[in-house]
Amino acid sequence: MWFRRARAPVQRLARQLHSTVRPALKRIGRPLQIVARYMPKGLYPRALVIVIAPVVLLQSVIAYVFMERHWQTVTQRLSSAVSADIAMLIDVYESYPQDADTTTLSRIAAERLGMDLDIIPDSDLPAPGPRPFFSLLDNALSTELSQQVARPFWLDTVGRSSLIEIRIKLGKDVMRILTRRNAAYASNSHIFLLWMIGTSLILLTIAVLFLRNQIRPILKLADAAEAFGKGRDADFRPRGAREVRRAGNAFIEMKRRVERSIGERTTMLNGVSHDLRTILTRFKLSLALMERTSEIEALEKDVDEMSRMLEDYLAFARGDAGEVAVETDIRALLEELKSDAERQGHQTGLEVVGDPLVVIRPDAFRRLLTNLVSNAARYGDRIAIRATHDARYLIVMIDDDGPGIPPDQREEVFRPFFRLDEARNVDGGGTGLGLAIARDIARAHGGDIILGDSPLGGLRATVRLPV
Repeated sequence: MWFRRARAPVQRLARQLHSTVRPALKRIGRPLQIVARYMPKGLYPRALVIVIAPVVLLQSVIAYVFMERHWQTVTQRLSSAVSADIAMLIDVYESYPQDADTTTLSRIAAERLGMDLDIIPDSDLPAPGPRPFFSLLDNALSTELSQQVARPFWLDTVGRSSLIEIRIKLGKDVMRILTRRNAAYASNSHIFLLWMIGTSLILLTIAVLFLRNQIRPILKLADAAEAFGKGRDADFRPRGAREVRRAGNAFIEMKRRVERSIGERTTMLNGVSHDLRTILTRFKLSLALMERTSEIEALEKDVDEMSRMLEDYLAFARGDAGEVAVETDIRALLEELKSDAERQGHQTGLEVVGDPLVVIRPDAFRRLLTNLVSNAARYGDRIAIRATHDARYLIVMIDDDGPGIPPDQREEVFRPFFRLDEARNVDGGGTGLGLAIARDIARAHGGDIILGDSPLGGLRATVRLPV
């Protein structure tokens, strides 16, 4: 019972904390989400932000503290001294009448105080001028003059770069005083600002150069992995920091294992294909030596079908992995396919946009396109081929006016040995490997094949490869 009585207040406290903390976390989370949205996405700029942001923040805090504390204190004391000197000159002027031209008072102000003093008879103060953007001196001097002089005054800290003009109303007359700016203001601020900006630029330059050298091995590793994924030769040597070299060595070891596995599989398949082709050749030779009958012709068709199926199986298992990617004229390759389709009686259109030269495995890519064009020719009368090569991708679209493939089965047809029961059978009673081989070749190049609806009314096969 005591446990239940003690648990109830704890639960109420937890609910209260949850209702209080959750809105606060939401308010904090929104600015963080906005910052994350505009933060750079690359490792190089993010690393620069991580290095530069603390330096800039530290410099800003130091500048703020220095300006608010040191400069303000020094400027206030200097302004107080200038105001005291002006108050003294006013007391002397009012207590001891001078000559009409105030020669003695002007001489004392010039020799002892470094001020240029002048009395303007029967004059008023000018209209207030614009306040400076950086008003530390203006505020400090105005405050001190108000406290020590206690008379109407006019102040100009903007008009002259090295002088300050002060006018004070003395009855009908106006006392005009010119004094040096550095007498009332800590004027070495620009040295501190230049020093702060200079050191920041030096640190920024060092950070940029250092981080660029650290990021470059990572970018080369990414380029090598991307090239290897596209089936191209990746010439890469690990460099940079210890962790980057470790990742590079792991990539090289993985590449060697993959290449060794592919080589062993290719060797095995070559041996198997040689043995099976030898047996099939003996079958064909034996059948050719026999007397021609309907049974012999049927057996010959079976042997031919077996040969074709064997080639499909081996091509799918091999994946054409041993071929090297080279620069290929895609226009010439597509024109060959167009001519083959036209010889079969199909109306075929071809359009190539962009540079026709692209780095691919020519034999494998020819097999890919041959499978797709043959599939379109088998089930359609019209064929349209369009290739687009831009800075990022090679896109080849093959359209036909056949019956098409239902949307819910457009991914299923890429499975090995899958065949449709409807009017459009992918391999027309064959092995069911045509599209599987095509997608395998596309993915070996780092791309993919997508099936969709064609403007001609049939199927559109889109091959998308990064270049």
